[in-house]
Amino acid sequence: MRLEYLIRRLFGIIPILLITWTIVFGAMHMVPGDPVQLLLGGSPASPAAIEAERHRLGLDRPVPVQYVDFLRRALTGDFGDSFATRQPVTTMIASQIGYTLSLAGGGLLVGVLFGTLLGVLAGLRPNGWIDTALMTLALAGLSLPSFWIGMVLIYVFGTRLGWVPIIGTGPQALILPSITVGLFLAGGLARLIRASIIEVMSQDYIRTARAKGLSPVLVVARHVARNAVIPPLTLLGVQFAVLIGGAVVTEQVFARPGIGAMLVNAVLTKDYPLVQGIVVLTTAAYIAINLLIDLLYGLIDPRISRT
Repeated sequence: MRLEYLIRRLFGIIPILLITWTIVFGAMHMVPGDPVQLLLGGSPASPAAIEAERHRLGLDRPVPVQYVDFLRRALTGDFGDSFATRQPVTTMIASQIGYTLSLAGGGLLVGVLFGTLLGVLAGLRPNGWIDTALMTLALAGLSLPSFWIGMVLIYVFGTRLGWVPIIGTGPQALILPSITVGLFLAGGLARLIRASIIEVMSQDYIRTARAKGLSPVLVVARHVARNAVIPPLTLLGVQFAVLIGGAVVTEQVFARPGIGAMLVNAVLTKDYPLVQGIVVLTTAAYIAINLLIDLLYGLIDPRISRT
């Protein structure tokens, strides 16, 4: 049954990818501006030179032909060369993906640690002053803009205290950016874990477990945690996929390299191959992570139907 479910999901991915890639292709061609003129940067050029450059980039072909070529390249993993740098798109993405993955992993670690701690403490003692204080912190993490949090962290821990470097790509320079992106995840995760725990704690089997004399620790470990983890797991999968797409604001604030910063520059210069390559890979990563989360549901709770 699980194999049949996996096959259905894999076939269901095809229209999702096709729709997403089509939207991106159409949006890039609808944005005003000529990529050749943007590459020239206002430098004078003869009409013949401009037309030759358009031919080199393949922009003189009909749009349907460009679309079919884009789909063919997407299926083979060959996205061509960047308009701006004339380097292979796959090489450019490979040079930046490590920085984005490290930031996504650091943010996920911070979010899971703080979100789980706040959510469990608030869920086990709801409607008290501890619950109110912890959920206020979680709401602050969700509400405060990432760029503001990043600038505060830079000023306090980087400039005033000098505990960690502000910019760079080493492990120490990853601390503040990870906290910046992780606080948003922690806020949402804490609220979701709290709600899940409160719902599970009200079930009959929890009262039965308590009536059997199980200690509160065993009740939480054996029954509450296993049944309350599925909604937060869904959020983690979605958020990590979003982080892989690039924490654009955080990368800009901390002057970090990564896919997010690369994507912004590519959109501004209408670098079609680079934008399309990034979107194709991030879409595939998003779908793969969510498919993995769905498969984990069955491992956590075999009662979940796959029909």
